[in-house]
Amino acid sequence: MTLASDDDFAAAEFALGTLEAGERASLAARRLREPELDAAIRAWEARLSPLAEATAPIAPPDDFLPAIEARIRAAAARPDPDGVATLQRRLALWRAAAIGATGIAAALAIGFVAREATRVVAPKEFVAILQKSGDSPAFVATINLAKGELSVRPVAAPLQAGKSYELWIIEPTLGAPRSLGIIDAAAVTRGARLAGYDRAVVEDATYAVTVEPEGGSPDGKPSGPPVFLGKLVAVEP
Repeated sequence: MTLASDDDFAAAEFALGTLEAGERASLAARRLREPELDAAIRAWEARLSPLAEATAPIAPPDDFLPAIEARIRAAAARPDPDGVATLQRRLALWRAAAIGATGIAAALAIGFVAREATRVVAPKEFVAILQKSGDSPAFVATINLAKGELSVRPVAAPLQAGKSYELWIIEPTLGAPRSLGIIDAAAVTRGARLAGYDRAVVEDATYAVTVEPEGGSPDGKPSGPPVFLGKLVAVEP
C-alpha cells in the first residue's frame, strides 16, 4: 500500500518537530503499528538531518568542587593540623555558600521560566519544503529571520542539463515574483538574500522554483510556471 501524500507530509513535519503536541503523539502511536509511516518518518529524518549541523555545541560549565576537595585531602595528609582545620572550616563555608547559591539560582530559574512561559517569542528559524506534491520533495529551504539568511539544500531535485534552478519569493504586496537567486541541485546554496524584506512578507510568502536558462532568468522574470512550491513552517526552539 502506497503512503498517502498527507501522511508523507505529516511524516516530514514529524521529523522537523513542527507538529502540535497532540498530532505528534497521535503520529508517534501510528508509526508503531504502520510500518510504511514509520519508514517515511525515518526517511525524512535522514533527509533533514543535515539541518542539525547548524546547531553549535554548548560546553557545560566547569565544576571546581572536586578539585578543591582533592587539595584539602592532600593537605590533611601533611603534618599541619592548624592549616588543615582552617581549610576544613573554609570547605564548610564554601559548601554552605554553594547551597545558598543553588537556592538562589533555583529561585531565579523558576522566575525566569514563569516569565518566559507568559511571553510569546517569535520564532527565528523557518523551513519550507519545496515540492511538486506531498510525495516529491525537491529542496528544503531554511531561513533565519534574525539574520536574514537563506540556505537551500537539495533533497531529490533532478539535474537539469544546460538549465538552472532559480528560487523566487511570491507575496501579493511585492507585486511580481522576485528572484532570490540560482540554487544548486547538487549542493547546498547559502546566502543572505532576505535582509531587505519585512518579516511579515517573508513569513507569509510562497517560495517557488522555476527552471531557467543556464545562469538564471535573462529578464528578471520567471520564464515558466513553478516546478516546485513551498510555504514556511516555524521550527520549534
